[in-house]
Amino acid sequence: MSGRGDSEMPEPADSAEVARRARWTAAGTGALLALAGLAASVLRATGSAPALVPCAYALGALVCASAAVLGSRGRTRRALWLLIIGAMVMALGDQFD
Repeated sequence: MSGRGDSEMPEPADSAEVARRARWTAAGTGALLALAGLAASVLRATGSAPALVPCAYALGALVCASAAVLGSRGRTRRALWLLIIGAMVMALGDQFD
């Protein structure tokens, strides 16, 4: 490592701060992906896309919303996996479009 020693990011003071940041990150990301999936579902439902496409977006949004709830309750590992699954379901809906 050729960088200066003082350019590193400071370490959090305690594990409670790290857990709080993880909760907020999981909840925020889940809510953002749920809103994006819901918006995509509404847009695809009004168009000429097959019925499977808006259903996939809505299902992915539902999974991401549940991940946001789990993340806000401190279940960040499960929330991360649900976020990945929800994004994959929405990507599958995009492939059918």
